Amino acid sequence: MRRRFSVRALQLAAAFSIVAGIILFYRNILHVNSTTVALTLLLAVLIVSTFWGLAVAVAMSIAAMLAFNYYFLPPVGTFTISDPQNWVALFAFLCVAVVASHLSTRAKTKAMEASARRREMEKLYTFSQKLLESGNVIRLLNQIPAQIVDVFEVCAAALFLAEKEKIYNSGPSVPQLDLHRLREAVARDEALIDAENGVSFTPVKLGLRPIGSLGISGAVLSRHTIEAIGSLIAIAVERARAVEQLGQTEAAREGERLRTALLDSITHNLRTPLTSIKASVTSLLSGTALGDTQRREFLTIIDEESDRLNRLVGEASEMAQLDAGEVKLHLEPHTAAEMIESALAETRCSLGARSVRVDIPVRLPRVWVDLPRAREVLVHLLENANQYSPSDQPIAITAEQSGDFVVISVADRGNGIDDQELALVFDKFYRGEDQRYRVQGTGMGLPIAKAIVEAHGGTLSVTSQVGHGSVFSFTLPAERAGANAA
Repeated sequence: MRRRFSVRALQLAAAFSIVAGIILFYRNILHVNSTTVALTLLLAVLIVSTFWGLAVAVAMSIAAMLAFNYYFLPPVGTFTISDPQNWVALFAFLCVAVVASHLSTRAKTKAMEASARRREMEKLYTFSQKLLESGNVIRLLNQIPAQIVDVFEVCAAALFLAEKEKIYNSGPSVPQLDLHRLREAVARDEALIDAENGVSFTPVKLGLRPIGSLGISGAVLSRHTIEAIGSLIAIAVERARAVEQLGQTEAAREGERLRTALLDSITHNLRTPLTSIKASVTSLLSGTALGDTQRREFLTIIDEESDRLNRLVGEASEMAQLDAGEVKLHLEPHTAAEMIESALAETRCSLGARSVRVDIPVRLPRVWVDLPRAREVLVHLLENANQYSPSDQPIAITAEQSGDFVVISVADRGNGIDDQELALVFDKFYRGEDQRYRVQGTGMGLPIAKAIVEAHGGTLSVTSQVGHGSVFSFTLPAERAGANAA
């Protein structure tokens, strides 16, 4: 109050000084008629009312009227008026000054209110955008009070949820925003603004049902803004709950699908080698006289099927590590030719006599990769092409530069993949409907390849045409791009 009084006193003093300055200017420097003086004083009153309000403008109008009467209306030097017409002019001057000051102040107030509403709408929009950033209910509830303080520039905020009987604060708890007053806001079911203490409360309602309340300390916001914040919070909390429930439902559905796929994989891929091993061991232990050739055949079956089981378990373990992000890459520059030659050497036995055509441009930049992992990607794609295409058809490997990446493609001339299955080929344990019982495999080769490529910052994709074959393409960062990223 003392500061406000001091400011008002300074404004009044400045207004009276302006009147005195105008009178002195026209009395001693520039001599004009009384009409010009009156208009100048009136203009000064309007300007003051625009900046300092109606109260100062009215006081200035009275001072201007008295000064105008004393110095410019005959008899000059007295407050008496000889001509009755001058009484009318003086009264008209005072009325015009007061009315004009009132209108100017009112227009300024309306403009300030409109500007304040605009700013609050902008802040509400910013706040609503922040509310959409989180789909987790607990994280959202912890973030809301701090976001209110940040966006609306208040001192503190507290969000109370009636269902949990818990308060979420923007920082250290504020005495004015205690549990008792927040509960009262829920029971009152309407906004309360205490401008004297700088606090406001509003219920947080979902439809007509209050689910909690919001308390704000510091800058006093308008009732409409307070209520809008409460509505936005209720909608955001309900949205986050819905997103969370949807995510849990999708996770449960995906988990069930993966469990089914895993059981199917175990049934068709693990049981077969176990059955062969069991049959061979049973024959060896039967006591039947076996020749060296038969004994060696059974031992060979046990050895091969054991390797097959070991490979299945190894792929499952590798997939789990890739999913968990536990695989560390050792990136170095290598040529695409070096990577392709290494993969072809590893798959020489499985490819047999199949023709493999390689087309690599001479000036292709080196790729920034973990060579063993990149080779593994190519091995999976080559074995996939070998399994799903006729043995007399060639496999084509090409490489080309695309921006900061090198694109490597493996093309086969198999039966192709139906459009409905294209989106599923990179899913764990998935194998084509027509091939799963004819072609051996775990359904983990392509998911492993995709995870490795993405760990390098690239992408793995497939294009296919039924009856003509498929092309699997993956990108790896070129040496310069990879070096910059490193």
